Amino acid sequence: MSSLTFILGGARSGKSRLAQSLAITRAGDAVLYVATLRETPEVAADAEMQARIARHRAQRPAAWRTLVAGDDPATDILRALHDPNLNMVLLDCLSMLISGALFMSETIPDQVEDRAVDTADALLDAYRASGRDWIVVSNEVGLSVVPENAYARAYRDALGRANQRVAEFADEVYFVAAGLPLRLK
Repeated sequence: MSSLTFILGGARSGKSRLAQSLAITRAGDAVLYVATLRETPEVAADAEMQARIARHRAQRPAAWRTLVAGDDPATDILRALHDPNLNMVLLDCLSMLISGALFMSETIPDQVEDRAVDTADALLDAYRASGRDWIVVSNEVGLSVVPENAYARAYRDALGRANQRVAEFADEVYFVAAGLPLRLK
């Protein structure tokens, strides 16, 4: 039976490090790493972001297969899992996936929270269909003040709803702060 582990935390909390450690322990080299940052022209031109991407690549095992999520990440993941040598999916991170899926246009989409839940549900459907263990990483962005602009508020609310949905169905949920994991579920 497959399991779903959900890891939440703030920026530089250690959530990716925990996720990678769990993935290595549970699946060794048989991991499909799903990167969710959309490779837009702005990202390609951002030297600091490129350094972050390079650092993430260097920190994970070279043997892991990497999939950069596209417009339909659930389908992309299921296609990649036709490889019988892959025993686990590590998706890092849901927060970038939600951002890319909902906020790539110049206007805030209608019903962002419902659309975020739909995106999370599609991933949960893919998890159930995959028969593999999954680890999903996400940012917790609801611990600060209410953002002053509408885009930031819409993103915070949408991600909060998506995080709740994944946590509801996860077998394990961890919150990471200052590199220390706290098991919530």
